[in-house]
Amino acid sequence: MSNRGLRACMVCSFVQSATKFLQNGCPNCEDFLEIRQNPDSLQECTSAVFEGMIALADPESSWVAKWQRLQGYTPGTYAVKVEGVLPDEYINAAENAGVHYIPRDGSTGEDI
Repeated sequence: MSNRGLRACMVCSFVQSATKFLQNGCPNCEDFLEIRQNPDSLQECTSAVFEGMIALADPESSWVAKWQRLQGYTPGTYAVKVEGVLPDEYINAAENAGVHYIPRDGSTGEDI
């Protein structure tokens, strides 16, 4: 499978094509990132640079979901690490929506 054209959400690491992000938004973060029909948000909140992919079928009982902090998210494909810096305005929007933002690039060293 080619990663060409795929992007990963910088908040939850959900992976899909840029076209799908623009059509549907992020299935986990759309309420506060507002990527749907917004090319600027697409560029600021998703990244084409990511490592590894996980196919997640049952986020509630999967040890991989716990390891990747994906419990409670929509089943689908997720990146293991996502490169990029989420702008402060989106970090604030996530926190205001009750989502504790942890960078998905592994830079915090925060354990699960």
